[in-house]
Amino acid sequence: MSRFKNKVCLVTGAASGIGRATAMSFAKEGAKVVVSDVSSKGIDVVETIKSLGGEAFYQHCDISDWHSVELLIEKVVEVYGKLDCAVNSAGIAGQVSQPIHSYPFADWHKQIAVNLTGSWYFLKASINQMLEQGSGSIVLVSSAAGLSGHSENSPYSASKHGIVGLTRTAALEYADKNIRINCVCPTAIETPMIMEGRRNLAQDPEALMAINNYQAMKRMGQPEEVASVNLWLCSHESSFITGCAMPVDGGALSK
Repeated sequence: MSRFKNKVCLVTGAASGIGRATAMSFAKEGAKVVVSDVSSKGIDVVETIKSLGGEAFYQHCDISDWHSVELLIEKVVEVYGKLDCAVNSAGIAGQVSQPIHSYPFADWHKQIAVNLTGSWYFLKASINQMLEQGSGSIVLVSSAAGLSGHSENSPYSASKHGIVGLTRTAALEYADKNIRINCVCPTAIETPMIMEGRRNLAQDPEALMAINNYQAMKRMGQPEEVASVNLWLCSHESSFITGCAMPVDGGALSK
């Protein structure tokens, strides 16, 4: 398939997990890919894409810093002249599990800054460019935690709910400008963030089993399964869809 031949596709958070899978999938379908992350491991993703015959470059970006995001979009346009598709997969999870009354201030502010404010920065900068060129498609990565409450995880859930709100609002504002904005809401996806982060599922077989059982399919999702939805939402195949918060959840939210 080559749905994205000659398309310029930007992916943040692309050094690992869902972002990496999305960048690789764009490349396999002919896109010119901009790989962005705070981690220099994004350079390895670029090298992998090039080794497979694709075209890509890496640009460091701290999604919580407006000037960094602004520079990112400027670099995309400087190198490739346009921005057709933009997927914001950059995000963090908290390192502690605490109810609201005892949740640390610093952890709250950091997650809101990266997940929510960063998504707003990404939207703002991407939309500015897409308005100039007259078209574009944007996908934000939210979470199943953006569609339901998550105990002892308030900043993550609040920030991901905020992404859904941003998506729907932006979709309304730019629907008649040939710019589509959607988001995906994955549940438990086998990425470093969930396997090695707050829940540390890689070292906790009982917690891993509980997570698997929570999904109606009785398994975790794979990054590539979310990436395929990201690409579909960016493609012409979803041309009449905007403002959608699409679960990618193995049936978990059907309960």
